[in-house]
Formats: sequence, C-alpha cells, structure tokens
Amino acid sequence: MTDELPDDFEVPDDLSSLLDGSDEEPSVVLVITQVAQPAPLAAACAIAKVDVDVVPTPIGAIAVLRDPRAAADGAGAISKLLRTLPVILLERREGQITATRWTAGEQGDQLPAGLVLSEAPAVLEDLLLGSVQAGEVEGVMTSVGMSRWQAMRLIAKRR
Repeated sequence: MTDELPDDFEVPDDLSSLLDGSDEEPSVVLVITQVAQPAPLAAACAIAKVDVDVVPTPIGAIAVLRDPRAAADGAGAISKLLRTLPVILLERREGQITATRWTAGEQGDQLPAGLVLSEAPAVLEDLLLGSVQAGEVEGVMTSVGMSRWQAMRLIAKRR
C-alpha cells in the first residue's frame, strides 16, 4: 500500500500559520467588567447596539456576546461606554483562550489567560468552556430586544 499525497497538496513556507489560531473565528467571547449589576451593563449595551447576555458574578458583570465574530467591536463599544474602567476581552478559539485589556474603546495589551482565569469565579470558566449557556445562569439580563427608552429608564432607576 502506497501513501500518496494529492496533487494539490502544498507545504507552506512559513509553518507558524499552522499554529496560529488568529484566522479562526472565536466560538465564545466574554467581556469581563467591573460593573456590579447586570442590568445597567445590559442597558448600556442596548443603547450601543451590542447584542449581549450579561451574567452577574462576584467580580463584576460579564457580557457574553451573542455574535462571537463581533469580539473587537463589542469590546470596543463596551469599554468606550465604561470610559476609564478597563475591561478584559476573553476569546475562545478551538484549543486556545486569549485575553486582551481594553480601555476607553482602545485595545490594550495581551494578558496571560491563565492568570486572568486563576482567581475567576466558576461561572466564568463554565461560560468560556461552553458547559453553561448565559441564559441558564440565574440573574442574567439581555440587551437584545431592549428599546432605547427601556434602557435609559433602567439606567436612571439604578442611579
């Protein structure tokens, strides 16, 4: 038996592209914030037209983006809303988790994902690994379907 390669098989000159998952779309995208409650964050995201489900945690509300392909836009919009408070964008691609700091709408430095996850609540890891969906977490709020008027009222009520 002879193992033959197909005629169109090519070995790339630079093998690093085989290890780099950056071209792959993320399957899960979370934005970790310091916002204490999910309602104001969901309302702010509704105003910014970012589709998220916001999960409460002891460290702050976590925005789970409905469209993982919009990771940079979502993190940028959320960090712009929170102005001076940094947020952390966590992206899961097959076999790899990346963490990036965002402040005032600008992407910052890469963070070691293991360090970010080391002291994180269990729900964060569950969401990131996909073992729990955001809608299954108690206290979740969504920005989807929230009108601008409802969002403004929710924010005013929380002040």
